[in-house]
Amino acid sequence: MVRLSPRDATFYFLDDAGSTTHLGALLIIAPDAPGVAKDGTATGKAAQAKRRPQRSILDYKSLVELVENRLQLVPRYRQLVLPVTLGLARPVWADDPDFDINFHIRRAGLPAPGGPAQLDDLVARIMSRPLDRTRPLWEMYLIEGLAGDKLAVLTKSHRCLVDEDSHREISEVLTDETREQEKMPEDLWMARSLPSGSRLALGAIAEAVARPGDLVSSVLTGNGLIAEVRTLAERTVRRTGSLVQQVMDSAPASPLNRSSTSTRSFAEASVPRRGCAKIAERYNCTVNDVVLSIISGVLRRWRLSLEATISPGDTVRVVLPLSSRDPSVQLRMDAEPRTVAVGTPGFVTDLPVGEDNPSMRLVQVAGLANRYAHSSRRVSMGIRPILPELGMVPFPEFSSRALSSITSRPYNVPVTMPSAPISRRYIAGQKVSEMYAVPAFMQQHALAIGVIEYCGALQFSFIADRGVLPDLGAMAEYVTESYEELVAAL
Repeated sequence: MVRLSPRDATFYFLDDAGSTTHLGALLIIAPDAPGVAKDGTATGKAAQAKRRPQRSILDYKSLVELVENRLQLVPRYRQLVLPVTLGLARPVWADDPDFDINFHIRRAGLPAPGGPAQLDDLVARIMSRPLDRTRPLWEMYLIEGLAGDKLAVLTKSHRCLVDEDSHREISEVLTDETREQEKMPEDLWMARSLPSGSRLALGAIAEAVARPGDLVSSVLTGNGLIAEVRTLAERTVRRTGSLVQQVMDSAPASPLNRSSTSTRSFAEASVPRRGCAKIAERYNCTVNDVVLSIISGVLRRWRLSLEATISPGDTVRVVLPLSSRDPSVQLRMDAEPRTVAVGTPGFVTDLPVGEDNPSMRLVQVAGLANRYAHSSRRVSMGIRPILPELGMVPFPEFSSRALSSITSRPYNVPVTMPSAPISRRYIAGQKVSEMYAVPAFMQQHALAIGVIEYCGALQFSFIADRGVLPDLGAMAEYVTESYEELVAAL
């Protein structure tokens, strides 16, 4: 039996109606443009294709076959998470004896021609729903009906399936770097039998004999032994966490630090990387500084949509990967750029949303990010279990919440940003024209932002609590406006 790591167990228990810790990617697949002669008519095979009836560029059967072939690269995607009786130890990974790939891969359609708003609304509804914990914790959707004969593939994976090293999100093994589809060897997988509850309990007790700290922690914070004491402890730890945050350098008070519903909204936008590089060259900063400045402009406009004026000194605090500032912090220098960035060290910095001059805003963003990326007080290792070497890990849900409230650096918005560009990708020989990250949505935060540099574009994605940010589509418009005001200042 293989147990969830302490960190994976933390994310497993964090997942509830207010903190759906699944993430994924949205991949837009576009048909190849036909060849065109000088007189404007289609030529050669393109002309023949034009006369033929239109057919889908990727069908459901082909997608299922591709995923079946690639699942051997992500073995957790055929496994269940089995809790241990009475919470005596962390849950274990176990093969799903009734694994049905057609349950996990689904079709969805938009009323043709589906535009970005309709696609975003569908993504939001899919990401709002919790995953079925009686099955492997992932879903995938083939979305049809997009304008321009496009398709989309949306992946949705629980955070505990993915780590920074060997376990990738399924979108990352689904795509190829060339149009020629890489064929893996045939995978003759057969599920091993599920361990019984008594076997899981005996295994936990045997481990506890070897490491008594596990048993003590489980008895004190178990899932069913002393629920009343646990509830009291949860209230106490929450109060302690609030006190710790007040003593620490806390993030500014903001509606972005509250959740009101489990319903999500989603939006995406894109700006040219070349234009951002010109801005970065003009101001002697990095492209990622320009990205942060665009996000600052977005959040400034959002604040002004709620308030008549804002103070010149107002800021919004974000947490982002250290690798976005210094790629050398990557643990493996030869690693491929990740579509879904998880587990890397981060740092918190302030975005000067009160500054109305876009040029000054960019200068301040770059200066603050450069300072705080090298400050030990601003570095965050993310959610980490308590003393994992002694077995003191968060078995029940409340321990995970308490842990995050006490040990994480307080911030308003989590941002994932690229450490390197992602080159052109293909799915089953079909070109991926756009790629957007769908960030995990953590408790006590109403907004998460993802950025990917893909094929000459910086592609922004926003996922939010619909009760706090009901009109998230405006943020996509704010991205374009913030970029254009920086270009105009050149």
